[in-house]
Amino acid sequence: MNPVIAVYPGTFDPITLGHQDIIRRAARLFGSVIVAVAAAHHKRTLFSLDERLQTVREVLSPLANVQVQAFSGLIRDFALENGAHTLVRGVRSVSDFDFEARFAGMNRALAPDLETVFLTPDARYQYISSTLVREIATLKGDVAQFVAPSVLERLMQKLSLEK
Repeated sequence: MNPVIAVYPGTFDPITLGHQDIIRRAARLFGSVIVAVAAAHHKRTLFSLDERLQTVREVLSPLANVQVQAFSGLIRDFALENGAHTLVRGVRSVSDFDFEARFAGMNRALAPDLETVFLTPDARYQYISSTLVREIATLKGDVAQFVAPSVLERLMQKLSLEK
């Protein structure tokens, strides 16, 4: 068994099929993957932290070596506190890579032993983002092809309650 622990951080508001694809890929590469759901104090989220944790846990439950935890503060601190020396980041485009490379550089400056591994999603998911899913759903567009059925159900319920 691969003993390496990796952390995949994100807001997951909501978790998309693209996120799930990256997590499945990471689960094949690492002994354990911690999906770190950000408290997101700097962002206004549609779903509360508890709702995001519940949804992420539900869709990832089939993956035995994946656990889901909340975090706030620096991802560097969270990773090291959990025995992880690898961060996983999904990269869909050149603009994602530019941002993520700077993020990785800052983390390396703060914690030289913390590596960042970039994974690209399946081509079917390269254009999906939580922001676009929320925007399309808010405008009553069909987002069923971008999220798991249980996520779609929660998203539709949440948006109908917000009216």
